[in-house]
Amino acid sequence: MSLLLKGGTVYTGQGFLQTDVAVDEGRIVSISPSAAGEGDSVIELHNCLIVPGFVDVHVHLREPGFSYKETIYSGTAAAAAGGYTAVCAMPNLKPVPDSPENLAPELEAIRKHARVRVYPYGAITRGERGEELADLAGMAGEVCGFSDDGRGVQNAGMMKRAMARARELGKPIVAHCEDESLLPSGWAIHDGAFCRSLGLVGNPPESEWKQVERDIALVRETGCRYHVCHVSTKESVALLRAAKAEGLAVTCETGPHYLVLTDEELEDDGRFKMNPPIRTAADRDALVAGLLDGTVDCIATDHAPHSAEEKGRGLAGSLNGIVGLETAFPVLYTQLVETGIVPLEVILKALCVNPRRIFGLEGGTIEAGAVADLAVLDLNRPHVIDPASFRSLGRATPFAGWGVSAGVAMTICGGEIVYADLQSKEESL
Repeated sequence: MSLLLKGGTVYTGQGFLQTDVAVDEGRIVSISPSAAGEGDSVIELHNCLIVPGFVDVHVHLREPGFSYKETIYSGTAAAAAGGYTAVCAMPNLKPVPDSPENLAPELEAIRKHARVRVYPYGAITRGERGEELADLAGMAGEVCGFSDDGRGVQNAGMMKRAMARARELGKPIVAHCEDESLLPSGWAIHDGAFCRSLGLVGNPPESEWKQVERDIALVRETGCRYHVCHVSTKESVALLRAAKAEGLAVTCETGPHYLVLTDEELEDDGRFKMNPPIRTAADRDALVAGLLDGTVDCIATDHAPHSAEEKGRGLAGSLNGIVGLETAFPVLYTQLVETGIVPLEVILKALCVNPRRIFGLEGGTIEAGAVADLAVLDLNRPHVIDPASFRSLGRATPFAGWGVSAGVAMTICGGEIVYADLQSKEESL
């Protein structure tokens, strides 16, 4: 399909430019004021921002094994609606992708049903049980990295072996950092005043940062590329800042909910239950500071859908996990950019540019010859977040009912329009 995107402002990955973008055969042909050619589909995008498609390096698509929560199709349709052209899919599936044979069903489902690019992770250990290394070499050609997300690797010797093998294979270790010896049984939320007021069991911050600290020491020994999932504590930010200053190959992500919420704003509702939990204002502020100074590289949603029943048991009884693909950009723009807390370009680098750099993925710039993976953003689209409208099968979000001021107007993946909602834009003109 030949497309001519006219009248928008383009974020090239380096800055902003008002111009047209011509797309043909899955690639960007030109960035310049252009006249429509024969066969072009012309799309007027005045007052819209055209950016490289977002990349979420931390999503749970639930297929194979848990398709009642989400499928490859529904999850990638949600990604497209959120402006994402690529997602990295976590391995807590059934079967766990810990060998080429167990990875094959996921790859087949991706091939058949994905609406955007999906890069799977392979597990670090067999069955994500932490007892035996997975077949890392056998999966290396098909995965973007190795993770046991959902569980921290408890044995330091096992993690060191995994790091050494991953370094040999040129792949990153992507770590869910959680020291289970520091976690009380039946924890519900962050161990703070709100937790105690409800009589709940709390999750202490050291359960995260102590394992970050351990793993940084192992990176120092092995030279492995190491990426920390869903950072939530100020101590983790400080450790990662120091590791980067030392020159270690460490990167990290945090989620929109950790950047804009604190535990003082929680309700006794399963849509506020995730792991790690939302923590204090000091932790939130440290994460924002880390985003601003480059310590926090990526914003990832940890999109983790569950059934309504699994999320309907309050904070104490609900499963961990919220959905986020369809709310990330509107929330980030409204809460951080419009308020002047974080420049738009910093948000875009964390969504578009840094994830591709860290994981070696194509795209991230808008220039002639680049892959046509694009998101069109409408920065003047006020609406209320309504989970009933989600493409995802999951509905649990702490942002339900929030008013936001921006949205996604179109997503283009490989030159094909995979999501479009231009009607609202036309009505507002």
